[in-house]
Amino acid sequence: MSRMSIQIWKFLKRFYLQLRKRLLLLSFLTAFLIIFVPSLSFPLSEEEEINISVYKNNSPSVVNITTTTLIRDFFSVYPKQGAGSGSIISPDGYILTNYHVIEDATQINITMTNGDKYKAQLVGADPENDIAVIKIMSPGRKRFQAMKLGDSDKLSVGQKVYAIGNPFGLNSTLTTGIISALERPLTTEKGMVIENVIQTDAPINPGNSGGPLLNTTGKMIGINTAIFSPSAGGNIGIGFAIPINIASELIPDLIKFGKVRRPWIGIIGVPIWEELARALSLPVDRGILVSEVVKGSPAHRGGLKGGARPVEISRTIIFLGGDIIVEVEGIKVKYMQDIKKALKGKKDRDIVKMKIVRKGRLVDKNIRIRLRG
Repeated sequence: MSRMSIQIWKFLKRFYLQLRKRLLLLSFLTAFLIIFVPSLSFPLSEEEEINISVYKNNSPSVVNITTTTLIRDFFSVYPKQGAGSGSIISPDGYILTNYHVIEDATQINITMTNGDKYKAQLVGADPENDIAVIKIMSPGRKRFQAMKLGDSDKLSVGQKVYAIGNPFGLNSTLTTGIISALERPLTTEKGMVIENVIQTDAPINPGNSGGPLLNTTGKMIGINTAIFSPSAGGNIGIGFAIPINIASELIPDLIKFGKVRRPWIGIIGVPIWEELARALSLPVDRGILVSEVVKGSPAHRGGLKGGARPVEISRTIIFLGGDIIVEVEGIKVKYMQDIKKALKGKKDRDIVKMKIVRKGRLVDKNIRIRLRG
């Protein structure tokens, strides 16, 4: 064998031995990764920690609501099933949800996150704000984990939020997003307008209705109630939640009276616009014409006067000659809704200041309002 051949042989031998060592090392590392790395725990990000905490601390307070409603048609009566979500708001089992989730239900069933099942009964409802309170009918004195309520007046657009609910019957589902807008008006299925609703892009789907919208501290800041969808109920990133502060004001009345008592003055009023004022020769072109005053009402006791001259407008009879309300509590009024806003938050027997036009003269009136459902 020549000298060059011997050198080539030695080189190949060294190369083979080095390659063999590297392959053995690579095999050892591969085996180590397969056996040990899956058992290692990698640190979670701060955002992941918050997500996990919000879900872990609040999912036991979110329930799946199923309902049975009796539907009547020309031939028969048959049951229809419905579903939604709700939030436990007290240890004794009161649950906050949407009115449309339990509307007309003859039977309400609750399923907890751990699978426990209970029957529930309606305690109170406010269709105007699509809010209802139901109560778990549990044996004995069982206590439940209650949701912590936040402050929806302190929200900001861009703030991160979470929705927990039961979309399409998938229990205890967490979705995340941000607050997309605030103070949106939302028209309910009954045609009523809820003011100052929260808009969010957190995925909300059928079955989420009545469930909580939460902030990063895990406090409930809204009730998921509706989505905007051009298709058959699918989510496109536009969802709406009723601010929790609206619900918080109503919950005591719903539990105590079964309904919400609101300030009442007792008039049948007609909004005035420029063309109507010109046609009827009214002294002002803005305000609420008092057509009738309910006998014994706060308006009656406070001296407001209705009209006496009947006239038909758009197939409706109104009475002319009565007072015209132009201002309530310093707020100029144009529609009946303006009076409602001005009276919001007033307590039973509070004095409300009004400015009215009577026979062409501006007059101040004090009305002691009453609350009624």
